Amino acid sequence: MDPIRNPYAPGAGQRPPELAGRDEQLHAFDVVLERVSRGRPERSVVLTGLRGVGKTVLLNALRSAAVRAHWGTGKLEARPDQRLRRPLSAALHVAVRELGHPAGDEVDQVLGVIKAFAQRDTAPGAKLRERWNPGIDAPAATGRADSGDIEIDLVELLTDVGGLAADVGRGVAVFIDEMQDLGPEDVSALCAACHEISQSGLPVIVVGAGLPHLPAVLSASKSYSERLFRYQRIDRLDRSAADLALVAPAEDEEAGFTPEALEAMYAATAGYPYFIQAYGKVAWDVAPRSPITFDDVAVAAPEAEAELAVGFFGSRYERATPAEREYLRAMADAATASVEAGGDLDDIESVATSEVAAVLGRKPQSLSPARDALLKKGLIYSGERGRIAFTVPHFGRYLRTTA
Repeated sequence: MDPIRNPYAPGAGQRPPELAGRDEQLHAFDVVLERVSRGRPERSVVLTGLRGVGKTVLLNALRSAAVRAHWGTGKLEARPDQRLRRPLSAALHVAVRELGHPAGDEVDQVLGVIKAFAQRDTAPGAKLRERWNPGIDAPAATGRADSGDIEIDLVELLTDVGGLAADVGRGVAVFIDEMQDLGPEDVSALCAACHEISQSGLPVIVVGAGLPHLPAVLSASKSYSERLFRYQRIDRLDRSAADLALVAPAEDEEAGFTPEALEAMYAATAGYPYFIQAYGKVAWDVAPRSPITFDDVAVAAPEAEAELAVGFFGSRYERATPAEREYLRAMADAATASVEAGGDLDDIESVATSEVAAVLGRKPQSLSPARDALLKKGLIYSGERGRIAFTVPHFGRYLRTTA
């Protein structure tokens, strides 16, 4: 089949041609936008899930919905080595410009507060040329969001931005990807600011996306975070949604799949959106004609798996040190041993840390450095005390067969 017309898009954060299985989240967010615009109380939103389930894609779709509602929006991606001030300032700068507030003086005042907030990220005593410039023409404000205490400053900043949005009858939404990578102080400040904003009724919300342990990160920072956010678990697609993700783009190109091919695709991908796009792309390219058949999927599977082994699994495995790789392989072996002993094996292969230590013949305490490093790199997570799991579905299978 013509590769130029291939509709499937296996890219990081790249929107698939058919965003299947996410109608519930999209509709719920439309309700949030409308309620906030009308001055009704609403919680900020947190999306959680494994790698490859489409959190970033959904986050971008929610931002598009906010743009269509004429909200001011900004997006940032949290990183373990970066504090919140600079990326948040850039995101809010964009959001304020999108609002289109007619009073230039008031806009400049808020932009000055954003600039002051950003410049507090500069080390004390830094020379003028070393001060970070957020690209805002307005002079930095004085005495507002510039105390140096991130919790105080963030409350003041979002209060001013929210007031600007309320003036024009709209709202501001800040979208944060990889939210679990925020530093402890920034997480605490963000929770406190969201709490204050919700109490004051200002039209500002935060929409975060992160790994499954993100709720635990937020709860550890502020106990009230359990009531502060609306948590939505983003999981793999069920069979009907997975079929739609394959069939709808193919039909747009006047092509299709046989029922046996769709069944084989679901068995291979387990309904994970990234895998669906990866297998769909290869199956299209290898199929001689439409409809794509079971045999075409069988031919495509090894090539799709090889590409995933390099780009999806391998790129993550290469980030680990030799000691960390040993720990990852031990996790995979511990999961296999658990199944052989009569246990259940899920896609993330959750195992006890004591089982990993037993595989390596070591004490659990001696493995803490490797485990903690893998947690920080986002390769594993701890959903409950004493247990760990892969953040990437089918990673254990990759380790057993390839790495």
